[in-house]
Amino acid sequence: MTQDSIADATDDESAAQGGSLIVGGTLTSVPGVSVGHWTDPVGITGCTVVNLPEPNIVTGEVRGAAPGTRETALLAPGMTVENAQAFLLTGGSAFGLAAADGVMAALEQDGRGYPTPAGPVPIVPAAAIFDLPVGDASARPDRESGRLAYEACTDAPVEMGAVGAGTGATVSKWRGISNPAGLGSAAVSVGELTVSALVVLNAVGDAFSIEGQALTGGAAVPGPLEIPAPVGENTTLVVVATDAAISRQELSRLCIRAHDALAVCIRPVHTAFDGDTCFAVATGGAPSEHQLPSFLLAEAAFEAVGRAVEAAVPAV
Repeated sequence: MTQDSIADATDDESAAQGGSLIVGGTLTSVPGVSVGHWTDPVGITGCTVVNLPEPNIVTGEVRGAAPGTRETALLAPGMTVENAQAFLLTGGSAFGLAAADGVMAALEQDGRGYPTPAGPVPIVPAAAIFDLPVGDASARPDRESGRLAYEACTDAPVEMGAVGAGTGATVSKWRGISNPAGLGSAAVSVGELTVSALVVLNAVGDAFSIEGQALTGGAAVPGPLEIPAPVGENTTLVVVATDAAISRQELSRLCIRAHDALAVCIRPVHTAFDGDTCFAVATGGAPSEHQLPSFLLAEAAFEAVGRAVEAAVPAV
């Protein structure tokens, strides 16, 4: 590379660095990504499906100590399968992971999945929040719930609040109270690329803006735990999407910065009582001339996730 081309690349990167929040942007701001919800307002639970364009590259990372997940092992670098057809985020704790069966069945009917001699096998990584005490503990997303969420997928801006997997989401349990939370989404442009995020906020801690403003009333430095240890009764879920063409290893850096955003915006986070999980997808849909280094995309992921956390807190 010549000195002139190095200078040009540096100028392009500087212009793109930091990204720009897309007003009204959500996870579906990345072309081809669609989102559908199934909501049970009586049982106060639900599930959300993120339908992915193909081909794609997916990865994920779990940092909470009490996750409820499915198909996460194949998301690691070096695994044979690098793409997925959908992600499922669900309430109902581990029971709610059954909703993935309905998503798989609908995908199979559509002829989508990893090709095998016996036909396509849909890949649907899934993660659950614990919302059983919020409503009817016997109300859990099931196979039919997953199918309905998949069929409801649309590329319209994501509906946010107490909907889908965020229906029974709460925060602030660290302080012995339970503030309502929900599902939020945001998107950031970086150069000609887009990085978007969706968050289901169900943390044991309190929520803060990226700038440090308290959103749910907690102290910036959490004090002592005020309730018996609520093991496995929380969890924040994240999906990050970009139209960049990057490898699984590069995409993993976006997951890391997504978790960094959780650390800034949720206090405390990644505790023994949470199952914090991030899924990420790179669709590769943007033209080659628009591609940028993955570290710039990672910073956009940080902002998108932080703004999605803010959007998940109900207006007061």
